[in-house]
Amino acid sequence: MKQILTTLFLITFLTGFSQKSIMGFSPENTSKQLQLEKSFEEKLNATNLDQWMQKMAAEPHWVGTEFGEKNAKWIQSQFESWGYDAKIETYQILFPYPTERILELTGPTKYTAKLTAVPVEGDPFTAQGDALLPSYNAFSIDGDVEAELVFVNYGIPKDYEELEKLGISVKGKIVIAKYQGSWRGIKPKLAAEKGSIGCIIYSDPEDDGYGQGDVYPKGAYKNKTGVQRGSVMDMPTYPGDVLTPSYAATKDAKRLDRKDAPTITKIPVLPISYEDALPLLSALDGTVAPESWRGGLPITYHIGPGPAKVHLKLTFDWKLVPAHNVIATLKGSEFPDQWVMRGNHHDAWVHGANDPISGMVALMEEARAIGELAKKGQKPKRTIVFCAWDAEEPGLIGSTEWVEDHKRELQEKVVAYINTDGNGRGFLGAGGSHSLQAMVSEVAGSVIDPQTKVSVKERRIAANMVNGGDDSFELYALGSGSDYTPFIQHAGIAALNLGFGGENGGGEYHTIYDTYPHYKRFKDPEFAYGVALANTAGLITLRLANADVLPLNFTQWYSTVSNYLTEIINETESMRKDVLKHNKMVEKNTYQLAADPTKQMKSPSKKDMVPYIDFSPLQNELVILNESISEFEKINTTSLSIEMRNELNKKLMKAEHMLTSEKGLPRRPWFKHQIYAPGFYTGYGVKTLPGVREAIEQKDWKEAQEQIEILTSTFKSFNTFIKEMNASIK
Repeated sequence: MKQILTTLFLITFLTGFSQKSIMGFSPENTSKQLQLEKSFEEKLNATNLDQWMQKMAAEPHWVGTEFGEKNAKWIQSQFESWGYDAKIETYQILFPYPTERILELTGPTKYTAKLTAVPVEGDPFTAQGDALLPSYNAFSIDGDVEAELVFVNYGIPKDYEELEKLGISVKGKIVIAKYQGSWRGIKPKLAAEKGSIGCIIYSDPEDDGYGQGDVYPKGAYKNKTGVQRGSVMDMPTYPGDVLTPSYAATKDAKRLDRKDAPTITKIPVLPISYEDALPLLSALDGTVAPESWRGGLPITYHIGPGPAKVHLKLTFDWKLVPAHNVIATLKGSEFPDQWVMRGNHHDAWVHGANDPISGMVALMEEARAIGELAKKGQKPKRTIVFCAWDAEEPGLIGSTEWVEDHKRELQEKVVAYINTDGNGRGFLGAGGSHSLQAMVSEVAGSVIDPQTKVSVKERRIAANMVNGGDDSFELYALGSGSDYTPFIQHAGIAALNLGFGGENGGGEYHTIYDTYPHYKRFKDPEFAYGVALANTAGLITLRLANADVLPLNFTQWYSTVSNYLTEIINETESMRKDVLKHNKMVEKNTYQLAADPTKQMKSPSKKDMVPYIDFSPLQNELVILNESISEFEKINTTSLSIEMRNELNKKLMKAEHMLTSEKGLPRRPWFKHQIYAPGFYTGYGVKTLPGVREAIEQKDWKEAQEQIEILTSTFKSFNTFIKEMNASIK
């Protein structure tokens, strides 16, 4: 009887699987894949993530440290024990270590910044003294400057527009800007362009301190001495080693002279705590800051300039240090020269429990479970390559150098790259190539949220709707900020970036407080979302590795790109209307009449008119492209012969590369992708259809028309590519 019941259960189990379809899988292989995924999910163990984090975050491990190298070698040994061919590839990269940091208020009162975060009770990792990396901004130049201080809010373009209205210049001054609002590297970049001679960045308590919740150790948020470290390298120009642009920083590589490196700042930059910022901001006078600029400190926020005067002196030890990338390969059983790549970085500014170890341990658990399945005969059809990158924090250096070193091979062999970074409790965040959106949505619908027991897709959609969005699941577009950048935006390889969060707030980012005790209390105490991340990324990896036909959907790609173009057209029209309205108000003296006569305000001048731009080449080409995509999506590709499927897959691997231009974007040729790029003045923030969009935003109308022609050519090439696939499978 027991045997009969077991047989019936097995029949029911297999029938249930057979009734479900998966993108890219034939009916006969769907049940096999679902059984494999069930076995994979059952092997995931939260205890491993917990133990590994304790080990890897035990000591500070920024690039070039002994403990960083120790972690890399331990990661390598773990992969080897799971059946992977693991090696370490090392690059010699420039890394500045701070040797002198002086910040003084020299007038009208005196104050010397402490520049030190205090240890907290209950967290012994914060009391490791000299082992902790001093707070600084990597790739600031050395400098010794003294000048009046000017408060510039977040230090982004619209803030300088406001300063111009107020008739306030930062030329010859030192600026103080709040963290957030944009990527930190934009703040000194813009300040230098405006004539400033130095930049101070502080964390305002309104943004990530007591304005958000209790501070550490009582709560998760930044206490008064916490300081966010971080790179200010001009990554929108190019990421990676500053001395070897577009080629690998190997031992014997030809290197730029440091003074000629374009991605090092032009002015000295220093991050400080809100404890150290308070005396500086308190000493400012002049115009009261606009309401939207005011933070959470118990002062009236003034802009200056002066009478506050500050002295800033920075000196760095500039030297080459080794960056150790761990590359672990599990060879595919059928298509060893087709690679699915999965990556997370292992270096940190200090202990890095959340950033990046929370993501790194999830990746390792995926790899362990997949390795165990392979040992039992369930090898992936395609090769899976797991990567633990070094030197991500100072500028995506480890991954960039590796991609530059292996670019040609990667473009021939890589199906897709899946990236993770920090991870916490809450909602799935997923960004990437929109040809992968349908597949990611399908996976997200099958992974269960550990708190609510609905799918992570359903919970993500619920959050979207509560925040004013609709009921669709969409990938966000990738800008920059993690190791997917060199893959998608330089090499033209389809990429994803995944992570959970939204219910794990805190102010520990890049501070000495990003420790295991902090993570266990406030981020993901049971590592349940670490397992959810391992499950989500692991299922995506396995589906890409085993699919009969690579699960790319160009219909959703087309819809998304069409929306991007519509956005640009509408924004251009809004710019035109705004200029017309502004100029009319100037003519009628409206601004002066509405201004407070007792307050200083610069009379605005007329703006140049926004011309009508011909977007029709793009619009027409997209219509034609849509016809080709519709034809492709009608084909049941999984029913093709094995030979035809194999040939189709070879073509599909090249799809993302068709969206690149070898010339790259204007003034930054490293960025090849024509659909996604970080903004020139947004840093991490994405600019979609970047060549066209940024030319319009910068009011360079000649360049805008040129970029429309280039993008049209890209769409034509992509259309030819789709048509050739259609012809090959008819």
